Amino acid sequence: MPMNRAHRKICSSEEWARTTKDSILPWALEHVELGADVLEIGPGYGANLRVLVERVDHLTAAEIDADSARMLRSEWGDRADVLHADGAELPLPDGSFDSVVCFTMLHHVPTAAHQDRIFAEAFRVLRQGGTFAGSDSQPSFRFRLLHFRDTMNTLDPAKLPARLERAGFTDVAVDLEPESRRLRFRARRA
Repeated sequence: MPMNRAHRKICSSEEWARTTKDSILPWALEHVELGADVLEIGPGYGANLRVLVERVDHLTAAEIDADSARMLRSEWGDRADVLHADGAELPLPDGSFDSVVCFTMLHHVPTAAHQDRIFAEAFRVLRQGGTFAGSDSQPSFRFRLLHFRDTMNTLDPAKLPARLERAGFTDVAVDLEPESRRLRFRARRA
């Protein structure tokens, strides 16, 4: 899922890592019990991974981009299991994780059908009672500029609950943070 040069520079920056640590993850994971075994889908350059690895007993990350997966493995492989894998086709057993998370990556998935397969895989690999949680951006003029010649397939907050329910989830909640133009979601596997 290619990103343009400006987008890659921002996502790999220390400023983005600080924003993730100080703003995105605290809001996205507010009141979420991650548990001991966590899967992150789409860690990209690892801004979220470096925070999560400090918070959970065992972290697995599934990254679709081979170069990014290699980079994450070389940097974090002693503290997290990093897989080169598409979140829509995870090479993981059913019911393996207490929680599955993804942050600011679903808009890089080119189609709603592919996003729905990611939701289904998140459900499949969750243990009973597990939580699927995450966040993503909402469109704005600046956001659209950043994604020039880039994949940008944002989530519709009004349609997301039904999509997650179709994947099997219950207790679905979707919230918007108007100032930052972010969306967060939580859903459970009953």
